[in-house]
Amino acid sequence: VQLQASGGGLVQPGGSLRLSCAASGFTLNYYSIGWFRQAPGKEREGVSCISHSNAYVVDSVKGRFTVSRDNAKNTVYLQMNSLKPEDTAVYYCATDAIAGSSCRPVSYNYWGQGTQVTVSS
Repeated sequence: VQLQASGGGLVQPGGSLRLSCAASGFTLNYYSIGWFRQAPGKEREGVSCISHSNAYVVDSVKGRFTVSRDNAKNTVYLQMNSLKPEDTAVYYCATDAIAGSSCRPVSYNYWGQGTQVTVSS
């Protein structure tokens, strides 16, 4: 099970980024998958997670971030619009077969490397 996250960068407030998480070694469609972030000095938090039956989005990004899955490409995306400085963090994707609808980091055992997102003017 491998996950490769990409797409981070430096963007001005109000801008957009799309993060990608490419999976290999397993079929993503059968797993729960989530996007998480960790800012300096803060705990890692769930941003958006999808499973077979549920999609979760943390309140702080509702209406701005959208998670989607391309099963043909075995890839999950996080479209981030109207970015704010407080969105600055290292973003991670993670997956697990038994996470269910959870978006708690502790529920996920397979993690990709992080990608830095910096929102600053």
